[in-house]
Amino acid sequence: MNYELRIIPECPNSTPALALFRRALAAEGVSGDVLVVELTSDEQAEALGFHGSPSFIAEGRDLFHSPASPALACRVYRTPGGLAGLPPQADLQAAIHSTLSTA
Repeated sequence: MNYELRIIPECPNSTPALALFRRALAAEGVSGDVLVVELTSDEQAEALGFHGSPSFIAEGRDLFHSPASPALACRVYRTPGGLAGLPPQADLQAAIHSTLSTA
């Protein structure tokens, strides 16, 4: 399975997101690495259905559905403590797990 972390250049959560993605994948027993894709244009955002940075992708599918329009923007995730720039690791693992069970 292919995993990508889609980001924008000025996103302050890019580095922590990559570390989080790698930890979550390892916790789910997934080996391999994450391809980091940096988006720099509205056209790229539209073509990829990019809903903000960071976006966690498995086989081309965003692991966290978003009703937002595609845009070069920072993204927020719902957490038990409110909105944050990263999802909880448990939520990311659950999303990864669901892709593994349907693969």
